[in-house]
Amino acid sequence: MSAVSSAPETQLTGDVIAARKPARFTLARKTIVTPVLLSLLLIAITLITVMTGSRPFNQTVIDVLVRVIFVVGLYIFIGNSGVLSFGHIGFTCLGAYAAAWLTINPIMKSSALPGLPDWLLQTRLIYWQAAILAALFAGVAALIFGKVLMRLSGIAASIATFAVLAMINTIYSNWDSVTGGTSSVVGIPIIRTIWPYLIGAVAAIFIAWAHAISRSGLALRAARDEPTAAAASGVDIPKERLVAFVVSGAVMGLGGALMAHSIGVVTPDTFYLSLTFITLSMLVVGGMGSLSGGVIGVVLLSALIQALRWMEGGVSLGDATFALPKGIQEIALGVIMIVILALRPSGLMGNREITLTRSKRNM
Repeated sequence: MSAVSSAPETQLTGDVIAARKPARFTLARKTIVTPVLLSLLLIAITLITVMTGSRPFNQTVIDVLVRVIFVVGLYIFIGNSGVLSFGHIGFTCLGAYAAAWLTINPIMKSSALPGLPDWLLQTRLIYWQAAILAALFAGVAALIFGKVLMRLSGIAASIATFAVLAMINTIYSNWDSVTGGTSSVVGIPIIRTIWPYLIGAVAAIFIAWAHAISRSGLALRAARDEPTAAAASGVDIPKERLVAFVVSGAVMGLGGALMAHSIGVVTPDTFYLSLTFITLSMLVVGGMGSLSGGVIGVVLLSALIQALRWMEGGVSLGDATFALPKGIQEIALGVIMIVILALRPSGLMGNREITLTRSKRNM
């Protein structure tokens, strides 16, 4: 009797599961064009850079790709949750120092960072292995902080994330035996080839896309748009925010590790207010609710920053040299942010994604 009565239930469950799989596959098939197009854009920029053979241009594009990782990492949390975070650059600091600890020559570490554990002093990994572990380290830190922070919302959550940034900066600026304090940590292997940074940026884009179309990402955006209705429908908002916080923290850690390998030296202040402002500016200008907006915002503002740097260095006009005052980059970014927020609060992309057909709402 029980066997007969359970058969329809089993069949019904199987039908529900079978129905969900095609639905998810359809969503993935319809939206995957966005990360593919964004990746092709970065690949095209990279190929042009390689063909030019210019070292300064090569380093500029490496900086762009690293910024893409940062902004995409921010988008994963801010874009899906609607909670503005000022603390994510702290996770890039964690990732950068983790990469330094894992890749610097053991002899140099023993003299410069004697407070590290013996096993870490003797460890020396390849840069890509260190970058993966750095991402995991930052993700674990995000999990620990997020357990508390994700129960907050609104301005309270934003202020709390800034407190995390200040806390990380203070600890790393004063823990001399482990981080070198305010002194520069040198000896990090510098990677000049552009391909690892391209791979990291493309990986970040696809991670953001995969999270956006996942059950957790869809639930989080529902909570962002209609928190009361989402909570009434059974969405665990703190849990979904925590998932996004951890994923974004790991991506930021990956970006921090790659940035460390792009410049070969790290200090706590490298990953503090200036980088926070620039990264948030790129996301706001492109569109906080759009993955495409984040990437395009990086490309456009990076081009502007590079042009301003060139003009700060001086431009010859006949017998005269014209040079912009130092610090004009931050002023220009501030003005652009004010204009965008006043005229187009949703950013240049208007919270839409690039597609091959008519543009659609964010994923």
